[in-house]
Amino acid sequence: MPTRTARSPVTSFAAVCATDSPQGSRRISVQGSADEELIALVRRRDREAFGTLLNRYLNGMHRYVLRMTGSSADAEEITQEAFLRVWQKAHTYKPAHGKVSTWLYRIAHNLCVDDFRKPRPNPDSEAVEAAVDVTENFDAAVHRDEQMATLHAALASLPENQRSALMLCQVQGFSNREAATVLGVGVRALESLLARARRNVRAAFDDVATSGQTKGSSNEHR
Repeated sequence: MPTRTARSPVTSFAAVCATDSPQGSRRISVQGSADEELIALVRRRDREAFGTLLNRYLNGMHRYVLRMTGSSADAEEITQEAFLRVWQKAHTYKPAHGKVSTWLYRIAHNLCVDDFRKPRPNPDSEAVEAAVDVTENFDAAVHRDEQMATLHAALASLPENQRSALMLCQVQGFSNREAATVLGVGVRALESLLARARRNVRAAFDDVATSGQTKGSSNEHR
């Protein structure tokens, strides 16, 4: 099986711009520009605008993809591909369909869905570490090793749409309406996904806590 060689999105951006951008294009300062203005410039192959958009969303999108895939290598590859598609398909963005950030995350989400169809190993330790903040409101008495193992299993067992809803709203800070747009569902359907995802993850941690209490009680009576 061939080994994946993931380049960073920044490296890919430089490579694409070197071949696709017109020579001598005028460079302007775009650091404070709104996302919609940046996308309009990216349509015209403005490298500075694309770099600004990339820097604005790279870290957040990479964290989202890492939590979704459970693999550092896959997260690098998918994030790279997502930004390459932004560069290549900026002309397809429609303001009437939502914010630029929603459009960006929908691209990443669709790539994650494609990736879920591939055979994959269990989430690696870096991905589990990245996702641990999801459990902040759960039983703090659970030992870290047990917590990590339980989180590993709970996230891996969630259906893709529940995991996406949880990550977008609870971790990435999207509103329910924005997350629904990313997932291509209605707001009520999104709220139902969130409720089921939270219930499933909470149940997994409750089971561990109950098991730990039972084990402790058994040890005391020996």
